[in-house]
Amino acid sequence: MVSILKILLMLTEVAWFIVIVHVVMSWLINFQVLNLRQPIVAQIWFGLNKLLEPVYSRIRAFLPNLGNLDLAPLVALLALMALQIVLSDARNAIAY
Repeated sequence: MVSILKILLMLTEVAWFIVIVHVVMSWLINFQVLNLRQPIVAQIWFGLNKLLEPVYSRIRAFLPNLGNLDLAPLVALLALMALQIVLSDARNAIAY
């Protein structure tokens, strides 16, 4: 059971990293540090969008419309943090 919880914790950390990379890339693209005309940048960007858009769209359905301010990544990161806390507490409870 502990190993399953460790695997789930690892997956939440990977998801955390993916969301952070997506947010940083969005900033770099908006400030024109990265250019979507570069093939590698475009592939990474569109891949991350395809991966995260289903999650973000479900979160956006519950959030109020704030114009250009998108809080879906923040809510996703907070949900991942909460899930990590729950999983680590469960792992510690089982380990003792």
